[in-house]
Amino acid sequence: MNKKIALFHNYMDNIGGAEMVALYLAREFNADIYTTNINPEQIKKMGFKDVLPRIHSIGTIPISAPFKQQFALWKFRLLNLKSAYDFYIIDGDWAMSGAVNNQPNLWYVHSPIREIWDLYEYVRNNNVPWILRPIFDVWVRYNRYLNKKYTEKVGTLVCNSVNTKNRVKKYLGKEAEVIHPPVKTSDFYFGKTGDYWLSVNRLLNMKRIDVQLGAFARLPHEKLIIVGSYEQARHFTEYAEHCNTIKTPNVEIRSWVSREELIRLYANCKGFITTSKDEDFGLSVVEALASGKPVIAPNEGGYKETVLDGKTGILIQDIDVEKLLTTIQKLGDELSREPLKYKDICMQHAQQFDLTLFTEKIRKRIEKI
Repeated sequence: MNKKIALFHNYMDNIGGAEMVALYLAREFNADIYTTNINPEQIKKMGFKDVLPRIHSIGTIPISAPFKQQFALWKFRLLNLKSAYDFYIIDGDWAMSGAVNNQPNLWYVHSPIREIWDLYEYVRNNNVPWILRPIFDVWVRYNRYLNKKYTEKVGTLVCNSVNTKNRVKKYLGKEAEVIHPPVKTSDFYFGKTGDYWLSVNRLLNMKRIDVQLGAFARLPHEKLIIVGSYEQARHFTEYAEHCNTIKTPNVEIRSWVSREELIRLYANCKGFITTSKDEDFGLSVVEALASGKPVIAPNEGGYKETVLDGKTGILIQDIDVEKLLTTIQKLGDELSREPLKYKDICMQHAQQFDLTLFTEKIRKRIEKI
């Protein structure tokens, strides 16, 4: 395929799963990334120094919600690359307004904008001061209108999970093909069944890190390492400070480790823990599986597509501190008796999410357009 491709992503100043997908796409398709805020050091730390010269800012924007999201939407809405490229991949929720002036295009949907759709009530009740909630409601209605309007300019919709596919249908009234996001499984390896549990996620309240902290507060002989990135926006920093305040001595929170260090942490942990609310997909789960490590996760969202309950980990219905604590003890006992019990099946299961499969599926999809 000889198409010249541009890729749109909201912002590249905090590298999570969605940003990793954008970086993989840019590398695999030799694409240019157009974004707003950029953090070059974090991109280098995650192993994408080679992609950095092809990342272009269309202008910096505020760091705090809702101004960050709204300015991203407006900037991509005005972006017109005037057919400088043969094809456009939109890899971001707020960046999808770039579909209006840049076609033909494909939108890789990580999720319809969560704060205005499925997490509207959660965000309203947990992140928005009560006095500002009427304004928030108007903002949500305005952006729901725009989101549906701009979706009509999207040529092809591809999404990261069946969970997201259902959201796209429910909120946007569109059908989308599922192509699971990639992990370069050959980068990961099994080291040993170590003496610590691992958690990798943004420090946001919807990730429910406090549930993990509550469980380990009652498990003083167990150790947890949380690799938790966060932005400088108020709701990020407040929750990060809250987590650091309530954590017990057996919990360590690290921010922005290198890719090499992260892979080492996966390789040598006892198992992986995640508690995110109705996660879109959960790329970190697949990274843990590729490292031969069992996963403890809520029985909801994308985790139902990545974790084989009872085989590659344990899914918890209606997760809370008590249930997580009990599951950690149960899985920990199993691993103390059989340290390699989950290794082979986890690594084998991770192969179906490998980067080579993802790239080939996306390539075929673009060629059809």
